[in-house]
Amino acid sequence: MIERVIGVDVGGTKISVAVLEGSTLHAPVLRKTHTRDGAKLLEQLIEAISEAGDAQAVGVAVPSVVDFATGRVRSSVNVPLADIALRDVLSERLGIPVVVDNDATCAALAEAYDDDGSLVARNLVMFTIGTGVGGGIVIDGRVMRGATGAAAELGHTIIGAGLRSTPFHRGDEFPQPGTLESLASGRALNELGREHGLAEGTVVEHAMQGHPGACAALDLLGRRLGIGIANAINTFDPDLVVVGGGVSAAGDLLLDPARDEAAHHVLTGVGTRTQIRRARYGPKAGVRGAALLAGQEAAQEAGVR
Repeated sequence: MIERVIGVDVGGTKISVAVLEGSTLHAPVLRKTHTRDGAKLLEQLIEAISEAGDAQAVGVAVPSVVDFATGRVRSSVNVPLADIALRDVLSERLGIPVVVDNDATCAALAEAYDDDGSLVARNLVMFTIGTGVGGGIVIDGRVMRGATGAAAELGHTIIGAGLRSTPFHRGDEFPQPGTLESLASGRALNELGREHGLAEGTVVEHAMQGHPGACAALDLLGRRLGIGIANAINTFDPDLVVVGGGVSAAGDLLLDPARDEAAHHVLTGVGTRTQIRRARYGPKAGVRGAALLAGQEAAQEAGVR
């Protein structure tokens, strides 16, 4: 039996580490992330995991494109982990199996399962709306990663490109114009807020207090998100679409316009069972999903059913 695993969620500002025993997730321990030096970040991760105690496996969620089969970070944002064989380094230093995956993918896995570990959404698509836009896809209860392990970069799907002439693109810089991340991220919300005279990072707070400009900014952002959600529904016909990340704190001020706009773009007969709702686990989704992933992979490796 796989009874005790450790989940780690590496963010641009903090690292969250929590133990999952059976179906019980213990309170995460938080610490500020070393973001300037990859070697120091690795040492920080090893120390944080070691302090969590004994475990049968470790799952690590990172804001990165990950080759899941090898555990190598192919590219990374906000944290200095690019081109590091993170799985092998951590496994060797810790002496236990380690799995590494994208943070939004891990959050999606957490949202697909209930507190007792039972599957509640066999097919699920998750959008994380924070500084950028991430995504995760669960099909038949398992994470969908694609051919290279990099699937579900939903923030880089196109929702607003003008195609009357040659599409404009910004070289090798991302996000590209017209993408969900460029139009519906926390950065985009800050830009909309500035148009209404609001300080950066305060739009959600002001909208919840009824500020007209903030409400208008959230409504527009929600409608942009709704187009991305419609794309996901038309593609996957999921049981559930969940929205997480910091901007999701706005709740129905964000989701109501997203639901309304999605309904205009979903093909008739598709998504008739799809629910669109806010993610349940909030900031714990990544660390919980990382731990679940570690348990699933360890059980599969051990032949546990």
